[in-house]
Order: sequence, then structure tokens, then C-alpha cells
Amino acid sequence: MQLTIGFFQFKPEFGEIRKNTEFIVNTLRKHNFDIAVLPELCSTGYLFEDKKQALSLAENTEGYFVQSLLKLAKEKECLIAGGFAEKEGKKVYNSQVLVSEKGILSIYRKAHLFYKEKEVFEAGNTPFKAIDTGKGFKVGLMICFDWIFPEAMRSLALDGADIILHSANLVLPYCQRAMFARSIENRVFIITANRFGKEKNSKGDAVEFTGKSQIINPNGELLITVGKETTGFFSVDIDLSLTNKELNPLNHLFKDRRKELYL
Repeated sequence: MQLTIGFFQFKPEFGEIRKNTEFIVNTLRKHNFDIAVLPELCSTGYLFEDKKQALSLAENTEGYFVQSLLKLAKEKECLIAGGFAEKEGKKVYNSQVLVSEKGILSIYRKAHLFYKEKEVFEAGNTPFKAIDTGKGFKVGLMICFDWIFPEAMRSLALDGADIILHSANLVLPYCQRAMFARSIENRVFIITANRFGKEKNSKGDAVEFTGKSQIINPNGELLITVGKETTGFFSVDIDLSLTNKELNPLNHLFKDRRKELYL
């Protein structure tokens, strides 16, 4: 199966949900693709002062961000995954939504919170399960720091995910290189959609994001990457047959696992 998959990299403006969302939608509308992945927390920005501020900017699935993506996905008959601050009562999650022309396919809540995210967000309560897109393939959802835990991507691959949709606000410099190993050890395509720029808050906290969004194939080959401060949507054509787990006639990536020997 042939697909066109891509990522959108940009610098969100903190707190400007409508402006950020409209920029995303207006850009994506100009391109043809089967899958588009957006960064983590791309509608709000990242560096919240506290949980109260995060709640003030968080939305549920009826909010402007999710509904805008849903409208575009129906218009273009495509898949779009992107990160947002999700409100559930008095709780706020660092979440990722996956939409298609059929509606909301899944909401994933970040399992592995990074640093001071633990002071703002609830730990995610959604398992790493592959999502059947209804288009002949499955995808897996991950957010940023999930990458450093091999179990996350392995779980998605074991459950049948062909493509990992990785929404990120990367700060550490290792992820892009680490995806070389993740792709090979799971035989999956990985789309990492990162953001760039710096953010500061009134508490004196500051972060700088690494950009360099990328797509890597099941052979560990870098299909496309962009610079640290590049804005735009970028895509490649892929062949899903590369996700075959048979390494040779006698070795199968998953059937050869010796689970009885693992901790």
C-alpha cells in the first residue's frame, strides 16, 4: 500500500488557540496527504505556569482545536494527529487526538510526563493500543517523552501499528537519533512532528525546543528531516510493505521473541 505521510513543524504562540489552529488548518489545506502529524500541545504552547493556567486553556473534544481538525479531515478524507491540552472536569491531560473523515478515532493521554509536566498534567490513563484506521492499516499514538521508553513503541508495534504518529515538544537532543533504533527494532515507520522556538513564563522557567522533525522508515533510513527553525508541512510517499516482520525465511521479529527470558 502506498501512502503520503507528513509532519507540520512550527512555533506556536502561547495561549493563542484560535490563531495557532487557523495557521495549522490553512497550511494543511494547501497540501495533499493521507496522514499529517502535528506537534505536542500545538494549539496552546507548552510552558504553563501551573495547573490552573493549563485548565484555563484546555479544551475537550468539542473545543475549537479538535473540531477544526475534524472538519479538515472530513474535507480532505485524511488522518490528522495533533497534541492539545485536554480538559476533563478539574483534570487536564497532555493529549493527542487522531481524526479522520469518519470522526474522532482516538484520544491518547501522555503516559510519561517530562519534568515539570508532572506539576501540571495528570498522568495518562490510556493504554498503548494500535488504532485501526479503517483504511487497511493501523497506527500508534505517542507523545514526546514516550520515545525514551522502548516498551511504548514495542507495545504499539506488537498490537499491529504500521506507522507511529509521534507528536513532540522535544527538549533533549537525543530523540531524533534514537528513532533509528526504534524503527529497526519494531519495523515501523515513525513520524516525529516537533516544534521549535523558546518559551518563558513568569516563574522564570524557560525551555528551547529542538525542531528537526523527521520521518524514518522500518530500515532505519531517514526519509525526510528539516532544520531546527523550519516552518511548514513536509511529506514523503511510503510503501507499507516495508513493515514486514519477516527478516529472512528463518527469523521473524516478533515470533522469535523469548518472552520467558525477559524481566
